[in-house]
Amino acid sequence: MRLSDTDPARLALQDLVSAFGLLTRLPVPQGWPMRGAASAWCWPVVGLAVALIAAATGSFALALGMPAGVAAAVTLATSAFVTGAMHEDGLADTTDGLFGGWTRERRLEIMKDSAIGSYGTLALLFTSLARWSALTALMATGAHWAALVAAAAIGRAAMAVTMSALPNARDTGLSKSAGRPDAGLAAIACAIAALIALMTTGAATLAILPLAALAALAVALLARARIGGQTGDILGATQFLAETTALATAAALLA
Repeated sequence: MRLSDTDPARLALQDLVSAFGLLTRLPVPQGWPMRGAASAWCWPVVGLAVALIAAATGSFALALGMPAGVAAAVTLATSAFVTGAMHEDGLADTTDGLFGGWTRERRLEIMKDSAIGSYGTLALLFTSLARWSALTALMATGAHWAALVAAAAIGRAAMAVTMSALPNARDTGLSKSAGRPDAGLAAIACAIAALIALMTTGAATLAILPLAALAALAVALLARARIGGQTGDILGATQFLAETTALATAAALLA
């Protein structure tokens, strides 16, 4: 059966293709329209896929006899490779810009610069250490699959909410060109992420979700105060910090 361009099933498929094309480096079918922020509702599904790939490589490393710490490093490297390290890049640029500039214009200028400064370096160092420590503990108990899936889905939902809630801080860039999802799409993303988390981490979700949300809220409030809105870098930082918080919380409860 041929689906029309306005068929809900076809639009949902277009959204999935668009979401994977936007948030990962995985190959996607060519010739499909990229729907940008309209695909925000399914971003947690992208997180699910990325987490499954990363968890599989980590489990394979464990099966080869590697220690949990090495397997955790392999897992994190796989996740960064699949996403093109776009969230790590966003965190570094955000930290450099928000803390390295004295004016709104200067902060945006720093964030646009591809070079990484001391703030960005330290942010990546400390968050990566936290992620690695949490994942090492989870891998030692075999709980890494559930934690990775829940954290990845929650992190992408947080990104959708921030993109919906805050205006664009600049008139150019990836975030501006993608558009802004409405509150309904952001709510669907949250519902999907919550369902994924509940199915994987169970009652622990009741702690993981609010703490990850607080991390995302902190980034959003800081961005609004310092640059007046969000950019692609802000969204990347939001995802990365929400996911890191979710992983750390999962390690505390499940490891």
